[in-house]
Amino acid sequence: MLKAASSLGVIFFPAFDWAISPTHPEREERLLYTQDQFREEGLFDIDGIDEYRPLFATNEDIMRAHFCFPSVEAICTESHRISAGGAIQAARLVLEQKTRRAFALVRPPGHHAMKVVHGNRGFCNINIEAVMVEWIREHYGRKRIAIVDTDCHHGDGTQDVYWHDPDVLFISLHQDGRTLYPGSGFPHENGGPRALGKTINIPLPPQTSDEGYLYAIENVVLPILEHFKPDLIINSAGQDNHYSDPITNMQFSAQGYAKLNELLKPDIAVLEGGYSIKGALPYVNLGICLAMAGCDYSAVREPDYNAAALRETPETMDFIKNSCPHLLEGYFHPPMGHFEKQGEFFIRERKIYYDTDAILEKQREELKDCDQCRGLRLIKTSSSHLLPCLGVELPIDCCPACEREGYEFYHQSSKKDYLVVQLLDQKNKQFTYRPKQ
Repeated sequence: MLKAASSLGVIFFPAFDWAISPTHPEREERLLYTQDQFREEGLFDIDGIDEYRPLFATNEDIMRAHFCFPSVEAICTESHRISAGGAIQAARLVLEQKTRRAFALVRPPGHHAMKVVHGNRGFCNINIEAVMVEWIREHYGRKRIAIVDTDCHHGDGTQDVYWHDPDVLFISLHQDGRTLYPGSGFPHENGGPRALGKTINIPLPPQTSDEGYLYAIENVVLPILEHFKPDLIINSAGQDNHYSDPITNMQFSAQGYAKLNELLKPDIAVLEGGYSIKGALPYVNLGICLAMAGCDYSAVREPDYNAAALRETPETMDFIKNSCPHLLEGYFHPPMGHFEKQGEFFIRERKIYYDTDAILEKQREELKDCDQCRGLRLIKTSSSHLLPCLGVELPIDCCPACEREGYEFYHQSSKKDYLVVQLLDQKNKQFTYRPKQ
C-alpha cells in the first residue's frame, strides 16, 4: 500500500442542494467529477490520506470575521455555514495534530466577501478563510498567519478583512485586474496604516502559464514567507486559473498547481473558484492532494494537456521577471500610502457593488489613530436594500480608552438612526448586534 509522506485530511462538501442558478458557473455539479476522480484513482486507499466530515459554522463563528447586515441569518444559508465549517474542520485537524495538512474541498466559495456583508458578490456570501482564521485565533490564541490566494480573481474580500491586521500576511496572485473581475489587486494596495506591507498583490498578465506562476512563487512569495515566518500557511486554492476555465484567461495546469503546492507547503488549503467542472477540477484537486501529502503527482495529466502550446510568450515572462523585484520591495520597504485623516481617525470612504445580488453599498470606515493599540474601528454602511447600519470593532490588543469609546458607540448609536448596530469585540470575545429600538 502507498503511504503518504505527510498525513492529509480531506474535507469534502459539494453542496449538491445549493446553487446561484441551474446554469451558473457556481452550481451543484461543480465538484461531482472531482468526487468521482478521487474514488477512481484510489486517493483514499493511500495510507495517511483520509476523508473527514465538515463542521457547522455558528453565528458567533461568522460574526468574529464579519459585520453581516441586517443579520447572519439573512446572509447565510445552511450550505454557507457548512462550507465555512469545512474550513474550520481543516484547521482543527491541523491544530490538534490529527493530520499534518488538510484540504477543505468545499463550496460555496468565499474570498470576495469583505468585512461588511450585505449580500453575495463574486459568488461569495461569507469569507470561509476569514471565518476559519478567526476560529483559529479564538481557540489557539494569537498567531502569525499567511494566506496565499492563488485564485485567478483578486481576493479582494480577504484583503479587506485583514487590511488593518499586521498578524495576517495576505498575498494574492491573480490575473491583472485591468482584464478581469473585480478590477482590483494592484501593487499599490499594500495594507492600511497599521499593516503596511502585509498585503502583497501580484497581478499577472493574461495567458500566464506554469512557468510564470511558479517564477512568481519562487521569487516573490517564498522569500516573503521566509521573512514573515508564519505559524500557519493557508492556500486560498482557487482553480479558475486553469487553461480550460470558461470565465478567465490564464494557462495554468494541474501539474503547475501540484508543483505550486509542493513549493508553498501549505498547512491548510481551501477551495475557492474553478469552473471547468470536467476539464480541470478533477485533475487539479487530485494533484493538490498528492502534493500536499508528499506523494508522486507526475502522472496527473489532463487528457488534452500540451505544455508547449500553453507556454506564455517571452514578452510575458520578461514582464513577470521585471516585476518581481518591485513586488519584493513593496513588502520589505512598503511606501507610505495616502490615508485621509479627520481628527483622531483615519477615514476610508467607498462604494462597493454586489454583482450577484445587484446591491450597491456606500461605506465609511473610521479607524482611530491610537498609540496604545491598533485602534477602534467604526464602519458606517448603507445599501440600496438597507437603511444605515453601524459596525463597531475592538481589536484584540484594544486599550482601555478605545474599549470605553467603542462600547459607548455601541450602546448610544443603537438609539440613533441605525437599522442595526453590531459589536465585534476581539479582546473580550463579545460578538453581538442590536436592532433599532
